[in-house]
Amino acid sequence: MADIKYEIVEELGVISESGKGWTKELNLVSWNGAAPKYDIRDWAPNREKMGKGITLNSDEVNVLINLLRDKIM
Repeated sequence: MADIKYEIVEELGVISESGKGWTKELNLVSWNGAAPKYDIRDWAPNREKMGKGITLNSDEVNVLINLLRDKIM
């Protein structure tokens, strides 16, 4: 498997933190040099490891926001 390269372009916030110090974060991430996408995933302390996550483009984030707004409010 080829190495996956990433760059956290902007740290948007921590959603939660586990007892072991892993944080679930929302960041703007460029994967393998592609345009940055919104990314939600778990990160180990110091970001030495990452968990599986989900990436969304701007249109998908807007749909998610509207879905949550409709269900929560």
